Amino acid sequence: MLLEICCGSLDDALEAEAGGADRVELCASLFFGGLTPSFGTIVEARRRLRIPAIVMIRPRGGGFCYTEPEFAAMIADAEAAIAQGVAGLVFGILTPDGAIDRARTRRLRDIVGTRESVFHRAFDVTPDPFRAIDELVDLGITRVLTSGQQDTVPEGIELIKRLVDYAGDRIQVMPGGGIKPFNFDDVITRTGCRQIHVAAFTTRTDDSTHHRPFVTFGGSLMPPENRYDLTDRSVVERLAKRSRKSF
Repeated sequence: MLLEICCGSLDDALEAEAGGADRVELCASLFFGGLTPSFGTIVEARRRLRIPAIVMIRPRGGGFCYTEPEFAAMIADAEAAIAQGVAGLVFGILTPDGAIDRARTRRLRDIVGTRESVFHRAFDVTPDPFRAIDELVDLGITRVLTSGQQDTVPEGIELIKRLVDYAGDRIQVMPGGGIKPFNFDDVITRTGCRQIHVAAFTTRTDDSTHHRPFVTFGGSLMPPENRYDLTDRSVVERLAKRSRKSF
């Protein structure tokens, strides 16, 4: 069982590795579901990590059908990440009606080359998941990340099992979304998956803002400016030990 940890920063990735993760998905802005990390983050991740890092290529939140300038930026980001030697790329591009954009997906797949290509949870809003699996197989995608077309994996677990069986050895199906320590074993057992995608965070404080606590920088949500999330190494350690047992 391979344990992948979803990371929103370089420090997240380092904590995930220290906790025993097998692989990290490196993103920014997890509030939006994960966006492309900075070039500096990618460079330092390659320099500091010993485990593979799969890099998110996503220019914005709010859907998966991109304008021509946005897609041009995705191409540039993908080429830069691959040039740094990352283990693979995570992306998902849809047409206006929610189907897989085959032409643009193929373009990014070609940039990935022999490394891993992952179609992220944009898959979960496609109208026909089984057709989507077939299309991704035809495009040569390595893996699909899915919550079973529901908000969380526990809600979509029956479909995930069907997708794992349907995909067989043609493409990897990895559950991700809403997986917690209390349901971790159950997801593995019920889906028959061989890898699993988990986010595991704790809250840290940065009190450099304490002189003006009423000043906010986060728009209308106004989150506390002295708190941020960091991968919880202790949770990763527990999950890594459990992922290595027999199911």
